[in-house]
Amino acid sequence: MNGKIKIANILVDSIPFIQEFRNSTIVIKYGGSAQQNLELKENFAKDIILLYMLGIRIVIVHGGGSKITQMLESLKIESKFINGIRVTSKEAMKVVEMVLNGDINRELTFFFNLNKIKAVGISGKDAGLLQAKPLDFDTFGFSGEITKVDTKILIKLLDDGFLPVVAPIASGDNLEHPGFNINADSAACEIAKALNANKVIFLTDTKGVLDENSELIPTLTPQSAKKYKDLNIITGGMIPKIDACVSCVKNGVQKVHIIDGRILHSILLELFTTQGIGTQIINE
Repeated sequence: MNGKIKIANILVDSIPFIQEFRNSTIVIKYGGSAQQNLELKENFAKDIILLYMLGIRIVIVHGGGSKITQMLESLKIESKFINGIRVTSKEAMKVVEMVLNGDINRELTFFFNLNKIKAVGISGKDAGLLQAKPLDFDTFGFSGEITKVDTKILIKLLDDGFLPVVAPIASGDNLEHPGFNINADSAACEIAKALNANKVIFLTDTKGVLDENSELIPTLTPQSAKKYKDLNIITGGMIPKIDACVSCVKNGVQKVHIIDGRILHSILLELFTTQGIGTQIINE
């Protein structure tokens, strides 16, 4: 009986959050172990089904760094990162697009459809969704910075009850251009800003953002995030993620969450419980 009462209390605790998020737009960046482990993948799909059934408008932006690295290594193409951003040669760009758009995106879309969600896989090249310029061509090659997000296709899909699954590839400026490899965190942020989304959720392989004692930082602001970066507490691949989060909350997104995707039902725990489980980023 105590177990049933506990379940009932959890459901009651979630009521105000369900009321708050209904009809809202949430962008979810999907990557890390949650994208690779079958059990986590299945539970992620169940979480999305619940959000979908609650009337939440969801856009998924997925990464694929580990699969890209594996494919580049198998083809003996150099794989290099600077401050968490991949250096993308023209040769590597072909592999990036093949893995993201032709492998991960299609598999993920199929997985959602198998679980009764009307998912549609698209690339940032489709319908001019993402346009970009070189981040710094001499340093990063075809790794790009988004200059424009055309949300027409996303809004059409959402209005028609579909769940868009976006591969973070952007168009170049001519037919011969191979396109740009976009950091998935940045893509999720720019799409969220363009859609005026209520929230962005980043699934990661850490508890959230950690302090100098490896303890979870429950809440960050742009000012405190800069402090932790200046102190070299936030480093490496967390830098572009935090930069994307700060950009989001400075440009209309109400709140950003960085959570541990290795925890079963981490999205539900973060959204529908009072305490949550990760780091939230809010404006000053």
